[in-house]
Amino acid sequence: MKFRHELKHEISYMDLLVVRQRLKLTMKKDLHATDGKYCIRSLYFDTPSDKALREKLDGVSRREKFRIRYYNGETSVIRLEKKSKFGGLGSKCSVMLSRDQAQNIIEGKTEWILDSKEPLLREFYSKAVAQRLEPKTIVEYTREPFVYPTGNVRVTLDYNIRTKIGCSDFWDQNCATIAAAGTPIIMEVKWDEFLPSFIRDAVQLESRRSSAFSKYAQCRVYG
Repeated sequence: MKFRHELKHEISYMDLLVVRQRLKLTMKKDLHATDGKYCIRSLYFDTPSDKALREKLDGVSRREKFRIRYYNGETSVIRLEKKSKFGGLGSKCSVMLSRDQAQNIIEGKTEWILDSKEPLLREFYSKAVAQRLEPKTIVEYTREPFVYPTGNVRVTLDYNIRTKIGCSDFWDQNCATIAAAGTPIIMEVKWDEFLPSFIRDAVQLESRRSSAFSKYAQCRVYG
């Protein structure tokens, strides 16, 4: 598992306009984005006692969480992901799922994973059984991604963060969602060994400091 440097900043709408223009001049748009952006919908899993949520709120240095994610309402590409954090470093590993496989996991029907050779699937099964992982909340937001190959740099601007009360209708794009309370715009900066100075300058904003904001934790305000 390879860890990367990760920084988050809570920014205003005016900050977004400034940074977006700077990034257009210094970085490339993500080829997977449509008109420079895409919509992400994720379903997060946690234990009955909310282990992942409590570790986040308590500032535990080393933690992890699982989610199922797809983009732009298109269910031909669905991933099970594990996001790990260790201090200011982060790592993400993922495996592709069919819609039927994803739905089975959502419903707690995971015995089929025993026949899989995918390490992440087998790890999820082990922890789902041992920790009784269950779906907790849907998180949806718009992302504008920018990339730069040297240093494997990725800067994302996330906004319009919304949630679905309850975990039904994960596939229904017309299901009612509500804005997560008090959510700012989030700028995330990720890189491997080094962050080029001109990108560091591009994301620099006066009086803005790194943040520990969690979309999952914010959306759990509703349950």
